[in-house]
Amino acid sequence: MTPAIKQLEDLSFSYQLHQYQHDSNCQSYGEEAIAKLQVNAAQVFKTLVVQVDNHELAVAIIPVLSTLNLKKMAKSLNAKKVLMAEAKVVQKSTGYVLGGVSPFGQKKPLTTLLDDSAENLTTLFVSGGKRGLEIETSPQSLIQTLNATYASIGNKVTVS
Repeated sequence: MTPAIKQLEDLSFSYQLHQYQHDSNCQSYGEEAIAKLQVNAAQVFKTLVVQVDNHELAVAIIPVLSTLNLKKMAKSLNAKKVLMAEAKVVQKSTGYVLGGVSPFGQKKPLTTLLDDSAENLTTLFVSGGKRGLEIETSPQSLIQTLNATYASIGNKVTVS
């Protein structure tokens, strides 16, 4: 049981768990989840950690097929600048390895923004705390549980 699942169980949170066999040669964890779970790509989100103004950390949850717009993220956080946090900083702060970072069950609660593309979704998928484990829940439940905020922080990527 990952810390994410433990937190959701402790809160009696409504979610559905999806597991698949992670291919250790796969480097695009989100795209692997889309393919193996056979779900709509717009519903699968990745959890990214950024460093705000060179000191505190924050979480961005954006669609897998998007890129994080650092300027929009900074503006949404009322910050001058944000940078992607280094892998070792992410692991130390969240307790998760890259590709398995869940917005739930992190060691230390961080300010969390959910891309506003999730607002009209019935459910979305986020990492369950390890590669090959996804949590399906409503965006509203995620927002409420994490005390997160909707924000326009992603750049849509066109798939060819």
